[in-house]
Amino acid sequence: MHGPIKPLPPRRVFFRRLAEGALHGAALIGFGLGLGMLGYHYLVGLPWLDAMLNAAMLLGGEGPLAPTPTAAGKIFATFYALFSGLVFVTVTALFLAPAFQRLIHRFHLEAAAPAEEHAGRDRIA
Repeated sequence: MHGPIKPLPPRRVFFRRLAEGALHGAALIGFGLGLGMLGYHYLVGLPWLDAMLNAAMLLGGEGPLAPTPTAAGKIFATFYALFSGLVFVTVTALFLAPAFQRLIHRFHLEAAAPAEEHAGRDRIA
C-alpha cells in the first residue's frame, strides 16, 4: 500500500473543483461553437444564425439541420462532427470527474476503515 488514505477534502474544495470543471467545459464549448460557426459560415455559406444553430446541434450530440452543398463544407462538416463528438465526451468527463473522484475516495475510506480497526485489535492483543 501507499500509506494511509487522506480524509475527504472539505465540501468547499469539492465545489471549487466542480466549478473549475464547469468553467473549463464552458470554455471548450465556447471554443467549439465559435469554430463551428466560422466553418459553417465561411465554408458552407450559411448565415451566422444558421451557422450557430448547426454548430450547437452538433456539439449537443444531435445532427446538423442545414444541407451542406459544397465540397469544402462537406470536408469541414466531417471533421467538425468528429471534433464535436470528442468535445461532448470531454465536457461530460470534466463535469463528472470531481464527483466520481469524491465517490471513489469515499469508497476507499470505507474499505480502509475495517482493515485499520482489525489491525488495531491485533496490536492490542
